[in-house]
Amino acid sequence: MEREKNKWGNYMADFRKERANRLINKGALLEKYFECENLSIEETEELLKTFSVYVNEKKPSKFKRKLGE
Repeated sequence: MEREKNKWGNYMADFRKERANRLINKGALLEKYFECENLSIEETEELLKTFSVYVNEKKPSKFKRKLGE
């Protein structure tokens, strides 16, 4: 039973590390390509909302979410 908890805990820790790493990398790309280092979180969200419909409509199919994901 204890070993099961440790396995689950390790799995969740790895999952959180991978997610944190992915979010950091994507945030860095956002700042690089949108030149928004000086914007607050709220301003960045507003910027993204402004272009999200356009980007999602024009996104190549290879980048679109597949059913079941």
